[in-house]
Amino acid sequence: MARAGRPKADLILSDAERAALRGWVRRRSTPQAWALRCRITRPVRAGASNKDAAARLVSTPHAADRRRKRFVEHRIAGLGGMPRPDGPRTVTDEQVAAVVKR
Repeated sequence: MARAGRPKADLILSDAERAALRGWVRRRSTPQAWALRCRITRPVRAGASNKDAAARLVSTPHAADRRRKRFVEHRIAGLGGMPRPDGPRTVTDEQVAAVVKR
């Protein structure tokens, strides 16, 4: 059966990217927002639709679509927060990880 809607960009992971995503999902010190983004990317990569991936992970299809697009465009860096128009960040990712680990 043909899928309706706009065609989606193919999401092809390298072995290193697949291992990194799996590692972040399994690590207990990973921030949950990052782990959810990794979890969304994995089923979408496996051929699931954005709607199916979102339903499985209690998210929205819009969020799954946004994650797919950002990952295809920026690879792993696209999973993180993208620059916002309101000035530079004052807290680094390393500082956030240190607080979570503590």
